Amino acid sequence: MPARPLPPQLRRVPFSVPRADELGVPRGRLRALDLSAPFHGVRATVPPATHAERCAAFAARMPVTQVFSHATAALLWGVPLPSALERGPLHVSALRGREPRVPGVVGHRLRADRVRVGAVRGLPVVSACDSWCQLATALSHDDLVAAGDRLLGWPRPLVSADELDAAIERHRGGRGTSARDAARLDLRPGAASPRETRLRLQVVRAGFPEPELNAPIPLSAGWTAHGDLVFRAYGVLLEYDGEQHRGDDA
Repeated sequence: MPARPLPPQLRRVPFSVPRADELGVPRGRLRALDLSAPFHGVRATVPPATHAERCAAFAARMPVTQVFSHATAALLWGVPLPSALERGPLHVSALRGREPRVPGVVGHRLRADRVRVGAVRGLPVVSACDSWCQLATALSHDDLVAAGDRLLGWPRPLVSADELDAAIERHRGGRGTSARDAARLDLRPGAASPRETRLRLQVVRAGFPEPELNAPIPLSAGWTAHGDLVFRAYGVLLEYDGEQHRGDDA
């Protein structure tokens, strides 16, 4: 026998068990095989597959005192991170009260004066700057620099250098202070990908001068090109050719 139809409000988005109770859905209906339970107290008609979908599912049960943080917030902001973090548990922080204790979630408590809170796709998150600061204890130096370069990156930076520096000061004295300070010295505005950042770090460590990043190069045809790493004084540029250059004949 087909399962009883859900109310329209619950058919396309994850929902909490209390919300289903409010709409008069019997508890037995919530145990039907056409529903998944991605987190305790949450049901979904379509199992969440992506990182953002998992966040949306957990958000169905989040109180207003909790926000996504650390690697979870950084990924929602579009910051490049090692793939293991994307597949890992969600990070959720309590601004007041007890941190969440749910399978599949790493809970934290935050000092509200150390973070700024915003929203991505309607989900509550710490700011991109704060998420970067929180990552200092979880990432290697080069991964932290690549993530920070995305915040200041080209052509659409997520934050200004002043905003990032203010966040670093808010977190000063906490865990990761030395790692943040060391990474900040290596951040540069203008990178367009984490591969470009890693190329720059290797080149500079090898003793070459600092390049301009995605610098404009006026051409005689009247238009302007951009080079990944430009050594203008020497008439030299380095390009990191991504996968499309190998696999796309055009």
